[in-house]
Amino acid sequence: MNAILQFLSDPLPFLVWTTLAKSAGLLGVVLVMVSYTVYAERRVSSLMQDRLGPNRTGFPTSLLGFGIKDWSPFLGGLGQPIADALKLLLKEDFTPAYVNKFYYWIAPGLGIGAAIISLAVIPFGSSIAGVDMVIANVDIGPLFVFAISSLGVYGIVLAGWSSNSKYPFLGAVRSTNQLISYELALGLSIVPLILIIGKLNLVEIVSYQVQNGWMLLPGITAKAPHLPTLEQFLTWIPVFIAFLVFTISMFAETNRLPFDLPEAETELVSGYHTEYSSLKFALFFLGEYTAMITGSALIVTLFLGGWHFPGIPDGSAAGWLGVMWGLVNIGVFLAKVVAFLIFFIFIRWTLPRFRYDQLMKLGWIWFFEIALVNIFITALIVTYVH
Repeated sequence: MNAILQFLSDPLPFLVWTTLAKSAGLLGVVLVMVSYTVYAERRVSSLMQDRLGPNRTGFPTSLLGFGIKDWSPFLGGLGQPIADALKLLLKEDFTPAYVNKFYYWIAPGLGIGAAIISLAVIPFGSSIAGVDMVIANVDIGPLFVFAISSLGVYGIVLAGWSSNSKYPFLGAVRSTNQLISYELALGLSIVPLILIIGKLNLVEIVSYQVQNGWMLLPGITAKAPHLPTLEQFLTWIPVFIAFLVFTISMFAETNRLPFDLPEAETELVSGYHTEYSSLKFALFFLGEYTAMITGSALIVTLFLGGWHFPGIPDGSAAGWLGVMWGLVNIGVFLAKVVAFLIFFIFIRWTLPRFRYDQLMKLGWIWFFEIALVNIFITALIVTYVH
C-alpha cells in the first residue's frame, strides 16, 4: 500500500490521476446540470405561461397492480429528467435509407464533443489540497474555447447535409452563416478585457478579478466591497459594452432564442436534426445544453469573478479547512452558472424569434462594428490610466 501511495504521489502519476478525477467529476456534474436545465426550462416556462409543467413524475406503482396512487419520491416532478433519458434511450434508433450513414452517425458526437472539450480550460474552483480546479491550465484559454467550440458547427453541417432532406439542409446552411457571423463579434468583444488585464490565462484572469474587482462589478474584491475608483469606472465602460456584445453573441452561438433559426420549428420542422431519433437526437439535445453551460461558465469566468465571492477565502488553507473552502468555491461558481442558465431560459420565453435578415444585420452591421470600436476606446482608456 505504501508503494502504491508513493507511486501516486510522484509528479507524473499525480498529474494523470488528478486530471482524470477532475475530468470525470466535471463530466458528471455537467450531465446532471444538462438534465435539470431541461427540467428548469420546462418549469420556468410553465410559470411564465401560468400553467403547471412537469410535477407528477414518479414510480408507477399503479401499473404493478397495487391499486394505489403512483409513488412520487421526487418533489415537484424532479424525476422528469430520468424519465426523459429513459425514453430517449429506449426509443427506436431509426436510420433512414437515403442518408449518408457515416456522416449521419458521427455528426451528433461532433456537436457534444466540442462543447464538453471546451470546458477543459475553464477554472471551476480555486484549489483543493494544492490541486488547481481546472483540467488544463493553458495560457490561451479564451482562444482555446473559441477554436474548439467552433468545431461544433461541423456536426450541424454534416447532420444537415448527410440527411439528404431539404429542411435539415436549410437549417445547416443557416447555422453555418450564423455561427461564422457571430464568432467575429464574440472574439473581438473580449479584446478589451485582454488589453485591461494583459493575460489570456483564464486562471490568471480570475485571480486578477479577485485582487482588483470583478470586470463587470469592479467594486467587488477579495476585501470588503467598495466604490470603484475613477480608473476602474473608466475601464468599466468598455467592459460593460463587451459584456453586452459577448452575451448576445453567445445566444447566437448556442442557437438559443431569439437566434434559433437553424432549428426554427415554424419554418424548418426541427432544422438540422429533423431526421434524427433516439440516442442520436439525445446527443444533439445534450450538445445544445452543454454549449449553454460552457457559454455561461465562460461569461462567469471573464466578467463575474469566476469562483470568487466576497468574504469567502480560496482553498489554499492547509488540511480539511482548505478542502472545505475549495468545495465552497466550486459551489459559488456553479451557483453563478446556474443563475446565468436561468437568464438564458427567461430570454427564450420572453423574446420572439428574429427574421434571418435581422439576425445577419445585427451581427455584421451592429455587433461587429461596436466590438471593433470598443477596442479602440479601451486602448485610449488604458493608455490614459497607465
